[in-house]
Amino acid sequence: MYEWILPSLKEILAENQSPLTECSSAKAEWQWRISLAATEHLLINSLTSAAPDTTQGLVLAAPAPLFSQPSLTQSLQTVTFTAQPFNPLALMPFEMPIPLETVEDAASHKSVLRLLPADPLGTEQFCLVFTDKFRLVLVLAEQKNGQKTFLFSFEPEVVQQAWLAVGARVMLTNPEFYADLDALVQKYAVVPPDYRTVMQFSQFLLQEFAEPEQYKENIPTSVPTPTPASSPTRPDVELLQAFAHEVRTPLTTIRTMTRLLLKRRDLPANVISRLEVIDHECTEQIDRMELLFKAAELETSNSVKSNHTQLTPMSLDQVLQQSIPRWEQAATRRNLTLDVVLPQQLPTVVSNPTMLDRVLTNLIENFTRSLPAGSHIQVQVIPAGDQLKLQLSPQFQCQDTTKAPTPTTPPIRKALGQLLMFQPETGTISLNIAATKHLFQAIGGKLIVRQRPHYGEVMTIFLPLEVSTKQW
Repeated sequence: MYEWILPSLKEILAENQSPLTECSSAKAEWQWRISLAATEHLLINSLTSAAPDTTQGLVLAAPAPLFSQPSLTQSLQTVTFTAQPFNPLALMPFEMPIPLETVEDAASHKSVLRLLPADPLGTEQFCLVFTDKFRLVLVLAEQKNGQKTFLFSFEPEVVQQAWLAVGARVMLTNPEFYADLDALVQKYAVVPPDYRTVMQFSQFLLQEFAEPEQYKENIPTSVPTPTPASSPTRPDVELLQAFAHEVRTPLTTIRTMTRLLLKRRDLPANVISRLEVIDHECTEQIDRMELLFKAAELETSNSVKSNHTQLTPMSLDQVLQQSIPRWEQAATRRNLTLDVVLPQQLPTVVSNPTMLDRVLTNLIENFTRSLPAGSHIQVQVIPAGDQLKLQLSPQFQCQDTTKAPTPTTPPIRKALGQLLMFQPETGTISLNIAATKHLFQAIGGKLIVRQRPHYGEVMTIFLPLEVSTKQW
C-alpha cells in the first residue's frame, strides 16, 4: 500500500531492491552526498565527447539543482520539483517552447515545477538522470521510524517506473507541460548501461569516501563511536554491498538477452562470436560483483562460522578444469606465462565449489596485475598432510645461478575503505588481502601471503581434504 495516491520514489526503489542493512540518518545523508559527487564526475566524464553547446542529458531533481559545474550546466536540461513557493530570483518558471540548442544562457536550462503540499515526494530528495549512455535514480527519504534511507539504481526498468511516478505528478499539477517533458525523457533510450559505465561510477564513488573524522562530526558527542573492528554497519561496506547488487542486476539482464540471442540458428558467425564475447565479459563481471557482495556480507556478519553451512566434499579436478583456461587467459592479457603443475590424481577437498572457483580466479587476477610484463607464474598443487596446498609464485630464469634474480619493484596499492585496494598503475580496484583471507576462511580454506626477497609475493592456499582422502 502506498502512502499516497501515487508511489514515492523511495517506495518504488524499495520494492525493486533487496533490503539493505539499516543505518543512521547521518550515514544515509553522507551516502547521498558522495553519490551525487560520483554522479557529477560520471556525467562530466561521459558528456565531454560531444559539443559543449548542445543538450546531452536531462536531470529531474528535488529540492534544488544538484550540479554546478559549468561543463554540466551547459550540457544538461534541469527540471526542479518543489513543494515550496517559487523563488523567481533563484529559478525560472518551466518554459519548454524555446529550443534548448539555441539557448546560450545557462540559466534557461533550469526550470521548476510545483508538487502538491500533500504529496510525500515533496519531502524526498531525489535525482533522475537521463543520458544516451545510462539512466540513474538516487533517492534520500525519511522512513516511518524517522530514520533516513538512501537508495539508488541503474536498472532501466526501475528508473522508468520512477519517471512514470514523477510524470504522473506533472500531469496533476502542470498538465500543459507533460507532453514536452515526456518527449525530452523519451529522447534517451531505455537500455541497460554498459557495465564499464557502472564500474566508473563505483570508482568515482570510492574516491569520494570521506575520512572517518568527517563522518563523526555528524554524530552527537554523547554517543560512543564503535571501532571499525566491532562496527557491524560501516558506511563503505554498506555502499559496496549496495553497489555490487546494482551492478549485477543490469549485467544479468544483458547476459540473459545475449544467451537468448545465441539460441537462434539464423545468426552469422561473426555475430555469434561477438555475442559470446559479451556473454563472457558479463559472466566475468557478475562473478566479480558476487565476490564483492560476499566479502561485504562477511564483514557485516558476526561470525565467519555462520557461512560454513554450504561446505561440501567436492572434486577439485572439476573446478580446475574450468578455472585454468580463465587463469591462462588472464595471464596472456598481461603478457605473462602461466604454468600449472598438477599431480596425476587430485583428491576430494571440502569447500564451496562456486565460491572456490570465484575466489581462486580473483586471486589469480590480482596476482597477475602485480607482476611486470614478461613474467612467469607457477601454480603448483601438492599434498600437505590432511590438507591440499595450492601455491602461486613468480618464476625467474637466471643464467648465472650464483647470482640472485633482479628484484622487482612491488606494485603501489592504496587502501579504499575496509575491503578494497586501488592500483594506480593499472587503474584497477580489487579486494584487499585481508578481505581475500576472510573469503578463503569462509569456504574452509586458509591463505598465507609471504614476501620473498628478490622473488616477490608467494601466495599459498590450504584446503582441507575429505576424511576418506587424507591418506592421498
